Amino acid sequence: MAHGPAKGLSRWFYTTNHKDIGSMYLWFSFAMFFLGGIFALVIRAELFQPGLQIVEPGFFNQMTTMHGLVMVFGAVMPAFVGLANWMIPMMVGAPDMALPRMNNWSFWILPFAFAMLASTLFMEGGAPNFGWTFYAPLSTTYAPASVTFFIFAVHIMGASSIMGSINIIATILNMRAPGMTLMKMPLFVWTWLITAYLLIAVMPVLAGVVTMMLMDIHFGTSFFDAAGGGDPVLFQHVFWFFGHPEVYIMILPAFGVVSAIIPTFARKPLFGYSSMVYATASIAFLSFIVWAHHMFTVGMPLLGEVAFMYATMLIAVPTGVKVFNWVTTMWRGSMTFETPMLFSIAFVVLFTIGGFSGLMLAMAPADFQYHDTYFVVAHFHYVLVPGAIFSITAAVYYWLPKWTGHMYDETMGKVQFWTAFIGLNITFFPMHFSGLAGMPRRIPDYNPLWADWNMISSVGAFMFGAAQLLLLYNVVKTIRGGKKATAEVWEGSHGLEWTVASPAPYHTFTTPPEVK
Repeated sequence: MAHGPAKGLSRWFYTTNHKDIGSMYLWFSFAMFFLGGIFALVIRAELFQPGLQIVEPGFFNQMTTMHGLVMVFGAVMPAFVGLANWMIPMMVGAPDMALPRMNNWSFWILPFAFAMLASTLFMEGGAPNFGWTFYAPLSTTYAPASVTFFIFAVHIMGASSIMGSINIIATILNMRAPGMTLMKMPLFVWTWLITAYLLIAVMPVLAGVVTMMLMDIHFGTSFFDAAGGGDPVLFQHVFWFFGHPEVYIMILPAFGVVSAIIPTFARKPLFGYSSMVYATASIAFLSFIVWAHHMFTVGMPLLGEVAFMYATMLIAVPTGVKVFNWVTTMWRGSMTFETPMLFSIAFVVLFTIGGFSGLMLAMAPADFQYHDTYFVVAHFHYVLVPGAIFSITAAVYYWLPKWTGHMYDETMGKVQFWTAFIGLNITFFPMHFSGLAGMPRRIPDYNPLWADWNMISSVGAFMFGAAQLLLLYNVVKTIRGGKKATAEVWEGSHGLEWTVASPAPYHTFTTPPEVK
């Protein structure tokens, strides 16, 4: 007996449609973004002034841990997988993802993983309280009982990432339209192909390190316990061998998004397509050989410090190539500044600032001073918030008309951008100063010397949070209806977004509004 299409909730439970699954990933990541944001606002409310205001130090540590874990694994990564699900089949001319049922499964295990992680907040002893890097032996010897549930949740997230990556690689390599060679693929597809290989390489490393933790906690091993012959520094080596490529997993798809948007609104083909591909591959390779720059202060040999210092500085070269290419694409272009373009330009500027502070941290002697201060917090938030969050937001605005058939509210989009942009800089720029003045990370109380900068940061954080409510309202309003999406400036993307390898014919560019 033939069955019709599934209706209601069952449509979402059983769907193998890449667009449905992409939408579910995006909504899930949005929910996790708000949850992680609430944890961040608890942190900033506590730090508004010196002294203990609203939470106990133990709960404050739980908030820093949960904020990091939820933002990295729950907000940024699923959002990029959602964009990949939606766009990659359309960009390569495939009818769907290569492995549709596995696609469904890789999504549906995620809500259970994060429900388990969030449930640790209500367990005896509270949630994990050792920071998102969960350094042993703090996370194995002195951790609350809930750490076992945290380890299981990490395993499930890792399984989801590996399945999603296999699916993306199989789709890109096997299902491209006839005539679409690798060097004719849009850069978003290229960045995800490289990212998927990174995920498959490093997620088993994360699984290994949390399994070693599990053995130390429950089965009497001493991988990380010096009293039993283990080595706590081994944990840091294994963790950061996963952790540093993970940072690039969160930024490479952002490069692909921005490489689609800037040519559209500059009305020029992307400058230096092949150099962008090679730069992306170089960054991915180098990300594997710089992990110990997170560990300059553990007492490694001088030669080790020098090797990791130079390797880290070397990453600035392919990254600089990409920034140069984006700026050159905009140079003398017929630019207009719709919301996706504003987010993309902000991405280029602020990501570059994050890159410069990263170069400072790459210098081992300087890192001895900066290590575990708010300067480091400022650095990685300047990379991840304008890098990952802004590019995801830009992608949502850019592709929303394609997804829904409706145009978002441009004025509200611009208001949301400026609120987020100003809020972001008010939040994170002062952290450079409090960090250089010596303020350590992960402390709920602090010297009044740092009070002014912390007050400014907290105000900015609530401003940035309010901006995301505008985004939610704009997206929901667009989905429910609104102005019918027309080609407008997006006409320019047809010759640019799908065949970026060769210059688009002149007629695919829309006449700028002021000329019409």
